Amino acid sequence: MNRPTQFRTFSLFTLFFWSILVLQAQDTYQRNTSADVQGYVFGLSLNDESNQIKGEAEITVNFKKGVNPFAFDLIAKSESYGMTITQVLEGDTAANYTFENNKINISPTSSEEKTRTYKVVYEGIPERGLVIDTTKFGQRSFFGDNWPNLARHWLPSVDHPSDKATIEFRITAPDHYDVVATGEKIEESNLGNGLKLTTYKEPAPVAMKVVTIGVTKFASKLLDEVYDIPVSAWVYPENRLDGFSDYGVATKVLEYFIDNIGPYSYAKLANMQAKTQWGGLENAGTIAYFENSVTGKNEVEGLIAHEIAHQWFGNSASENDWNHVWLSEGFATYFAILYQESVYGNNKRKEELELDRKQIIDYYLQNPSPIVDPSITDPMKVLSINTYQKGGWVLNMLRYKLGDEVFWKGIQAYYKAYRDSNAMSADFRKIMEEASGENLEEFFQQWLFTKGHPELKWDWSYAKKNLQINIEQLQKHHVFKFPIEIGVIKDGKTVIYQMDMENARKSLTIKLDYQPDDVVLDPESWLLFQEIDK
Repeated sequence: MNRPTQFRTFSLFTLFFWSILVLQAQDTYQRNTSADVQGYVFGLSLNDESNQIKGEAEITVNFKKGVNPFAFDLIAKSESYGMTITQVLEGDTAANYTFENNKINISPTSSEEKTRTYKVVYEGIPERGLVIDTTKFGQRSFFGDNWPNLARHWLPSVDHPSDKATIEFRITAPDHYDVVATGEKIEESNLGNGLKLTTYKEPAPVAMKVVTIGVTKFASKLLDEVYDIPVSAWVYPENRLDGFSDYGVATKVLEYFIDNIGPYSYAKLANMQAKTQWGGLENAGTIAYFENSVTGKNEVEGLIAHEIAHQWFGNSASENDWNHVWLSEGFATYFAILYQESVYGNNKRKEELELDRKQIIDYYLQNPSPIVDPSITDPMKVLSINTYQKGGWVLNMLRYKLGDEVFWKGIQAYYKAYRDSNAMSADFRKIMEEASGENLEEFFQQWLFTKGHPELKWDWSYAKKNLQINIEQLQKHHVFKFPIEIGVIKDGKTVIYQMDMENARKSLTIKLDYQPDDVVLDPESWLLFQEIDK
């Protein structure tokens, strides 16, 4: 996901201590101990007379251990907004439940049956999650906008990324609307009386944060098929040709990620112009882009690459804990850069990273915190320059440390291991260690769990065919350990040397037969640091 459009588009530690840090960083969502949702079928009725929706949710639950009480999330009616429940069934009989504090608490009947289906019948006006509004052209519209935990405003569910399930939407709406949703369209039927039923089904397990519907007047086009995955554009009819043009690059982006990461998980890739609080929202297989992303100028390639990268990282391989959202946003940020590097060359990577470096440094001055920040308990507050840009920089540094071949080997192994599942930072670290044969504990500890970055003061001098370079870390809270490249420039050509910083201060002497024209730190943009004026 890209943030709202005012932001740019977008000593040795033991394993025991590492595990303690990970546990401390977990979010506060109260998880069901044994009930695991396997599938949702959401029947929704939409109308033009009011913003009231009617819903029937059929939820299949598997009890992994004992058959114990469990809960679904749903925002209860308060004044004008929220949902009223009219019926909860376990199978065909009334369920034993309470509806308190925005939780449907269910006590299952005594039985050895491990898989059961529950039905929740409800209605109300959603305050958030389902955006019922008019488009920029004045057309009535309904758009799912669930991230991070807003699905509970309109869909009874386990509204946390750790519990993923198959999704089916059965949407009944006035027949003048076009409907797109998570999954593959399996039915479109005229019901008479001016109503139409449209059904979409996604067989891959999906977290509620990236489930969506789009209901309005659309112009839609099949852009192409990539490895049998249909790629389409769904845009407002008023800017149809501009939208088809702007979103057309999605086919190239999808092909790049399939070729370099692994198989795509979802039934389709729809690119949808939408009402969303975000610049882009990476809904699984049905991405929403902000309304003004459509200009006809093909200026949103980076945004499209970011959201499509999420289909692998964040959607399929999902963070198991909100505090580890860099596994989603940092990955999408860097993989969008990797795509652009593949198209436009290494200078494009450097350009994007240098813009990100400035934002990271500026952000740290006001928010001195680590990427994985256990002090954050509200999912709406986990998004920051840290989780996006700094997370992307961590991957850039890891790529440099391991080399391209091992980096990609590890990325592919990570995706294969956690496809359609959930992971934590420690899981990613373990996979990269296996791929590289290196102990990466210190790397991950200092870049993810330690605030800040190296603040470097340095100088160089040349005398008697010796180039002397002196580097000092000025930050007081931690001594970072890292390799840094030094570029020696002569007659427009740059020769690169590497220096390993293990301490707060270090000097390097290089034998040179010539007087350099200049010396620069990190000419290829591989290290996240702040250069302090000499």
